[in-house]
Parts: sequence; structure tokens; C-alpha cells
Amino acid sequence: MPVLFGPASLDIYQPSGPVLPGGGCVNIAYHWRQLGVPGSLLTRIGDDRPQLFLDFFDDHDIAYQADTITVPGQTAAIEITIRPDGQPWMDHFVPGVWRDLQLSKKEEALLAQSEMIHMVLVEPVIRELVRLGEQLQRPFISADFLDFRHLTLERLEQLLPLIDLAFLGWPGRSNDPLLPGIIDLFATYKKRLVVTMGARSVWVIDARQGRQPRRFPVRPVAVRGTTIGCGDAFAAHFLAAYWPHQQIDEAVTAGMAAGAAATRWRYPLPDSAYKFA
Repeated sequence: MPVLFGPASLDIYQPSGPVLPGGGCVNIAYHWRQLGVPGSLLTRIGDDRPQLFLDFFDDHDIAYQADTITVPGQTAAIEITIRPDGQPWMDHFVPGVWRDLQLSKKEEALLAQSEMIHMVLVEPVIRELVRLGEQLQRPFISADFLDFRHLTLERLEQLLPLIDLAFLGWPGRSNDPLLPGIIDLFATYKKRLVVTMGARSVWVIDARQGRQPRRFPVRPVAVRGTTIGCGDAFAAHFLAAYWPHQQIDEAVTAGMAAGAAATRWRYPLPDSAYKFA
């Protein structure tokens, strides 16, 4: 069974919007259940508002580790403002119970026994990935490097032996001098990298087949809601399509269609996913 490992957070919409269960792995878990992909979520929430998440998981039949998911303390939280153009602005992140995360022995065994793992690489997840190291070499491991703002090339090189495929949401220019350095490292370690550039393009580097990125054009769509859920929708559908046959073209097509669909929503998931709908 695939495992999703990453933070669950309270998404606090500003100036007076709702507080919703959020986090990349939470959103991907929802998409997978809609696609019929089995999976288990490995995360932590505080005991301040646990039912917001537990009800969401139960409503959508998302499996989680009931004996470890809730711990004393504050749930991670972030404030989100949706700009007039539909782009999100996120600020004032509070790590809460994720600050000192360490997996239990049972959770470590779950990861070690899984055939597939997808991780959202916030700092506590990175620490656990490095700590567990070779124990996780058997599964296929994919990782979301987010927008790379908290990483360096040196840190990337430390992580690459531990993963197979990575997602990178690149907000900058395609000719940014940092990007070739990232691509070179993936090529050196013969890993796969998917770079999403919003409405511009998707680049795929499969270093087993060469160093040059394959560029997939994106058909721009009008943003009727927000782009906040596009990256998670892309990753969820890409991975669901990729794992069975490891066909890049099929996976990119599925991911781009899902990302485009997500621009119609007000929040990371459709309104029907949430209690207020």
C-alpha cells in the first residue's frame, strides 16, 4: 500500500475565510481516494482541533494511523490570502506539533514495508528521511521539493540517494542559473525530476535517458477559482498514472488535466470535499 508522509495543517483563509484541513499529503490522499488508489496517511495533528481532520479523513475513507496521529499541542497552521488573480499568498506558518516530529517504531516499520512512499519535504520530514536512510531503500520514494526556497544544492545532494523521483514547483524564470545545477545533480545521480512551471510548461528530466529536459507545453486556462490546489492535484494524478507502468507521457497528461481542473476551485479541493459545502 502506498504511504503519504507529510504535515497536516490548518489552512486559515484571510481576511475572514474558513479554516480548512490542509497540507499537501492531505490533499493528495483525497485525490487518491477519488481515483480509487489505496493509501495510508502518516502525519501529526495537535489536540487543539483534531476533529476537523479526523472527520475529513473518515468522510473520505482516508486511512491514517489512529494511535499516533493526534498528540498534545498545537496543529500546524498557515495563513492564506487569495489574490485577485487567483494566486495564493501564504504567510505566518506555525509548525506546532511538527516542530519536533519523530516517527514511532510502528510508523518506521510502515514506511520500510511500503512499496511506494510519497513525501512532502518540509524540514521535519527531511530529518526523518535522512535519519532512516537505508531502511527506506526498497520502496519507490517520490518527494515534493515544493519551490526549493528552503533548500540548497548541497542539501539536495544529500537527499538524492534516498529518493527516486521528485517534484519541483518552480516559481522563477526558466533561465534561472540555479535550475541547471539542480538538473545536473539529478542527472549525476540518475534520478527523475518533474518541474512544474504553472501555465508555462512542465519539464521532465529522466536521467536514465539523458540530461536534457523534455518540455511539455501547458495549455493555459482561465483561473475561475484559485491555483492553490494545482500542484497537489498534478502530483496526485501524475503518481497514480505513473506507478503502474512508469510511462512519463501518460503521467504528465493526467497531471496537467488535474492541475487545470483545480483552477476552478475556491480552495485546494472542490467545495464538496469540505463540511461547509
